[in-house]
Amino acid sequence: MLEFMTLPNNVLPPVAPYSHAVRAGDFLFVTGQLAEDPATGEVVKGPIEEQTRRVMENLALVLDHGGSGFNKVVMARIFVTDFRYYETVNTIYQSYFGGAPQPSRTTVGVTALAGYGDVEIDLIAYCGE
Repeated sequence: MLEFMTLPNNVLPPVAPYSHAVRAGDFLFVTGQLAEDPATGEVVKGPIEEQTRRVMENLALVLDHGGSGFNKVVMARIFVTDFRYYETVNTIYQSYFGGAPQPSRTTVGVTALAGYGDVEIDLIAYCGE
């Protein structure tokens, strides 16, 4: 069974035709998150540190709504517009996982992202028992 999820109360209002996550069995597929302001959906421009923290906080909102968490992430994909951001993004990303086992991961350099953000991350998380 598939469950298509959008956050309630217009949090992270979708700016395109997508769900924030789709639960398929025991797995939660989380749409790539940009540094969007949760109230407006506008991509926050600013230092890569600020953008990455906002991305991770947005992912936390979606994981929580889907009944999962960073400790259950099995796959992460990170997209950055400049590999000079790689270490900074890694440091902030890692801080959200703490000592939990690390998920598999792919990092890709891209020429542009929606909303002209500099980092986007999507996740696959386990949400079973």
